Amino acid sequence: MAHPNQKPSRKQAQKTSARERIQEAQRQEKLAAKRRKLIVGGVSIVAVLALAGGTALAISKGGDDKSSSAAEPTALVVPANTSGPDGTVITYGKPDAAHTLQVFEDFRCPVCKTFEAANGDTIKKLADDGTVKVEYHLAAFLDKNLGGKGSRTALAAMGAAVNEGVDKFKAYHDVLYANQPEEREDAFGDVNHLLELADQVPGLKTDAFVKAVTERTYAPWAKKVADAFNASGVTGTPTVKVDGKPLTLFPGNRPATPEQFTAQVKQAAGLQ
Repeated sequence: MAHPNQKPSRKQAQKTSARERIQEAQRQEKLAAKRRKLIVGGVSIVAVLALAGGTALAISKGGDDKSSSAAEPTALVVPANTSGPDGTVITYGKPDAAHTLQVFEDFRCPVCKTFEAANGDTIKKLADDGTVKVEYHLAAFLDKNLGGKGSRTALAAMGAAVNEGVDKFKAYHDVLYANQPEEREDAFGDVNHLLELADQVPGLKTDAFVKAVTERTYAPWAKKVADAFNASGVTGTPTVKVDGKPLTLFPGNRPATPEQFTAQVKQAAGLQ
């Protein structure tokens, strides 16, 4: 046994140093894992609280999303069948409809998926029968909140879809929400996955569509659309308004039924 005042041997010092390095590496990995859990899990917590409180899922913190690739094109190409400054608004329905229903969504927003599952078909019916026209205002702030590029990549693919036609956009929009990945995954960041999902929309997957999605032709346009959302004053998704009046999408902590949603739309539009 070493004397209390005796210096440790070189071999003992090396063992102690190696053990300390291992312990420090383990500590750093635990801290990194904790940070990852907080970053990714934070939106899950917000989602649970959102549903519990009947409010929107995620809060946009504004600012630009920095997750896009440096290799993206920089020239702004505005797809056909859009309106507003830089074509940032996509309108579905009869242009002469007297009332406007605005939908604010992010393709990675799980509560948007819940809303679409409950009332996406109802929105389509209200637009198809001329009760309202639907303006889509699309966001990409969840890329910043969660990490990745799925919101922006999906939004760029939507530019290719609406360029093929508004009906194609609406059908592809519905397909993406029906096949939304779990929020911790960034499957929409893969253009090949988005092209596979496009197979579910008859007539969408033209050569022009495939080329635009693969080359991310509409990525600069997607940035303009996301910036327009950030400047809209809407702070969470999903948000739905009729003629500027917000609707309650989760009354009683549950998604509005189609009957409840339709009644709200008609009341806000002064139709009942």
